[in-house]
Amino acid sequence: MSWLDSAIAFLSPQAGYKREAWRKGYEELKSYDAGLNDRLNGGWRTVNASAEQTDGMYRETIRARGRDLERNSDIQESIIGAFERNVVGTGFKLQAKTADEELNTQIEKLWKEWCKPRNCDVTFQQSFSEICRMVIRRKKIDGGIILLKRYTKDGIVPFSLQVREVDDLDTMQTGKNGKRVLNGIEYNEFNRPIAYYFKTYDVYGFYAGKSDRIEAKDVIFLWNKKRPSQIREISEMSPTITRIRDVNSYMEAVSVKERVAACLSVFIKRQSPTAGSIGRQGKSASTQYEGKTLSPGMIMELNPGDDVATVNPPAQGASAADFVRLQQRLTGSGQGISYEAAARDMSQVNYSSARQGLLEDQKTYAIEQEFLIDHLLSEVYETFLISAVLSGALQIKDFWEKKREYMEHIWTPPGQKWIDPLKEANANRVSLETNQTTLAEIAASAGQDWKDVVDQRARELEYMKQKGVITNDKEKG
Repeated sequence: MSWLDSAIAFLSPQAGYKREAWRKGYEELKSYDAGLNDRLNGGWRTVNASAEQTDGMYRETIRARGRDLERNSDIQESIIGAFERNVVGTGFKLQAKTADEELNTQIEKLWKEWCKPRNCDVTFQQSFSEICRMVIRRKKIDGGIILLKRYTKDGIVPFSLQVREVDDLDTMQTGKNGKRVLNGIEYNEFNRPIAYYFKTYDVYGFYAGKSDRIEAKDVIFLWNKKRPSQIREISEMSPTITRIRDVNSYMEAVSVKERVAACLSVFIKRQSPTAGSIGRQGKSASTQYEGKTLSPGMIMELNPGDDVATVNPPAQGASAADFVRLQQRLTGSGQGISYEAAARDMSQVNYSSARQGLLEDQKTYAIEQEFLIDHLLSEVYETFLISAVLSGALQIKDFWEKKREYMEHIWTPPGQKWIDPLKEANANRVSLETNQTTLAEIAASAGQDWKDVVDQRARELEYMKQKGVITNDKEKG
């Protein structure tokens, strides 16, 4: 109660009572603690604006900081590596789903050949799987990556990919003749991209002052859209960048302290100055010390009357480990994966908790895999198939009449190894026998095509039969 309320209550208790009752009623209307502007939330700076208004001025700064941590932070690299290994791994397998099995085999063989560096990449430097891994890396750190469809005659199919960074978008472009251009992208009235403006560079990598306009149908811009008003990417590492940098700074300080503590040094005090001698120059009492740093085994003489004061803080080894473990756990959760996946530390888990964490991590990876399939793999495959038909690499007479049927396909992501293969194998066997799963699902979880598994197994059994090798009672019958 303020002094004014106290005064009113003293002069008129009835008026004071009414004021206090109305005040309590007003306080009850404040339904959300998060909406209060009290002393705890007073410094919380917030803004409600469109995505581009909140992201635009910070996009390049966050991207640069993310790249700096990519070069200098082992914690960030461990997180990016986890996504590269588990989302893409050794690559996705294509399974063509036309009605003609012979054609399916032909398409899959041609696709496998096209995925080599000399066919899929205009620079001849990366295979398609390597491009996919780089897509995951750049999407996490830069927020996005761009692939251009290039129609060249260098490979087995007149189609390849050119990978560009988001920095290559000419953000200085402005709309002319009524065109809506923002941050290097031209939009229609629904904010759908219809063209992209890319900077041109000379042979030394310097900006040539010109831009190329490329229609959106030949551009694959990969980034995660989180708000309806968002039109450009933002680094996916932004929620955890500051935490990772704090850990780096903390570990640097701890490392310096431990190095200082490990330096055994001896200081010699004398009652009077040491006279000059052969090979050594005498020093007066006012002589400054030459030693500026500590080094292991250092022996140093002090001036007369001087003493040594040391700062000896307690060792930080145990507390540093706990601190770093906590920060890595928070950083991993901020990116949707467990501490064990981020740090590759399995010392704190048993089989059940490790398996549960692995299953949750796989859900995160599955979302990224779905994104790649929908926005990159299928788009590239369809362009590849059309280019192969147009160039004559594939002979399909009624392709244009049944285009959608011939483009049917599925992707098999890389398989996941289990913690205890015996338990998983028994569970799969029971599920298969009780019709709770299929061989296709089991094979897909291992990153394999079930038909390839059956064909290979049939060849093995036939060969063992010819050689008289019997492995179990089932094969005897």
